[in-house]
Amino acid sequence: MARTRVFTGSPWEPEVGYCRAIRVGQRVDVAGTTAMKDGEVVGAGNPYEQTRYILHIIEQALIDLGASLSDVVRTRMFVTDISKWEEIGKAHGEFFRDIQPVASMIEVKALIDPLLLIEIEVEAYIE
Repeated sequence: MARTRVFTGSPWEPEVGYCRAIRVGQRVDVAGTTAMKDGEVVGAGNPYEQTRYILHIIEQALIDLGASLSDVVRTRMFVTDISKWEEIGKAHGEFFRDIQPVASMIEVKALIDPLLLIEIEVEAYIE
């Protein structure tokens, strides 16, 4: 089955060997996505702002692969401070309130940059 990929142009993609998102058949997976733009953290100290920024990036990757947010069946949110769940949940709800995919929010010790508060990955299935 053919694979279609979306790349962000990050220097890490070829170095580490990954892409932002991949479509195989009707399935689309979006890699762990953080609030980084041009090597800088967007919304430092603000989990709500970081979550919204990430979900916009994910939405664009889905669109680039012929999918949309309405095709998302699972989200995984890796957060560095679970006590901020309400701010993160509010932003997640703004994108997924009517879609209601299954979702996980997992507290992790750290992300790749200490200013990053959340990383999100999604799975989508195009009917």
